[in-house]
Amino acid sequence: MSCFDPRFASRPGFARVFRPGGLTLGLFFPVESYAGPVPRMDVAEQTDRALRAERAGFSALWVRDIPLLDPAFGDAGQMYDPWVWLAHIAARTSRIALATGSMVLPLRNPIDTAKSAASLDLLSGGRLVLGAATGDRGVEFPAYGLARDDSPVLFRTAVSTLRRLWAEDFPAVDSRYGSIRDAGMLPKPSDGRIPLLVTGHSRQTLPWIAEHADGWLMYPRPLIQQRRTTALWQKAVADAGGARKPFSQSLCLDLVDRPDARPSAIHLGYRTGRRYLRSHLDGLRDAGVHHVVLNLKYGRRPAAEVLQELAEYVLPHFPAHERAPVVSAA
Repeated sequence: MSCFDPRFASRPGFARVFRPGGLTLGLFFPVESYAGPVPRMDVAEQTDRALRAERAGFSALWVRDIPLLDPAFGDAGQMYDPWVWLAHIAARTSRIALATGSMVLPLRNPIDTAKSAASLDLLSGGRLVLGAATGDRGVEFPAYGLARDDSPVLFRTAVSTLRRLWAEDFPAVDSRYGSIRDAGMLPKPSDGRIPLLVTGHSRQTLPWIAEHADGWLMYPRPLIQQRRTTALWQKAVADAGGARKPFSQSLCLDLVDRPDARPSAIHLGYRTGRRYLRSHLDGLRDAGVHHVVLNLKYGRRPAAEVLQELAEYVLPHFPAHERAPVVSAA
């Protein structure tokens, strides 16, 4: 099977990242290591690293949605608006998937999110994978005039509204965001759908995620625990019926320059050498993980050196999937 959901088999982004039985690697922006909450985020440097990642065989480049810097949280991500930054990267790359990890759906009207996502997807040639979340930074909800306790229902409403705006010409929608009558959203994504991954639990039940998401984006866990999580996911998806759905996770990485270095824990990841990293990724693939997004923030080596080592010794074992040709029924 070349892809999970047949509707996404012809979509370059999803097909490059996900395939049953395989594991691919992505990178979070900013592709650099830095202390404190704010990266250097040199535009020319980051663009060059995006091109290097595409040539090396990474399957996806990921951005985060962080509208405000919360000093207590301590991470500004790529700083630039995620849609604007992905459009910049889309214009300079040609094959690599463009992913959000994740858009905070409750903070924005679904009309705006639907239009931005469809626009980027079409302009990039179908390379968008939309990771979505409820948001976990306390300063954001009051700033948008929202109550965080409302985020679970707002998230479900946003997911439903996005899907209808992408697929229907003139949907009649009534929600806490407003009412839509005799109006439609343009442009429409190809086939009326963009693959949407739910991040963590997003304050939803696992059966709801299995039914309504096109995949699950989870946090890193020890291998034995992640194996249990993927088993729960596979069962929930099977219980929901329909196509199989992929499982992905993030992983913070400080790749040291000693290949045989044993792992030690860092925040949401490991400080380790490349041989253990390969072994760990093999274990994740065998456990049912289909994609791992690497975050180099806590690294102690120059990111360019780390990318080169990953490209030479790790990526050949976990390459991006080549999109299978679509065979005409005629």
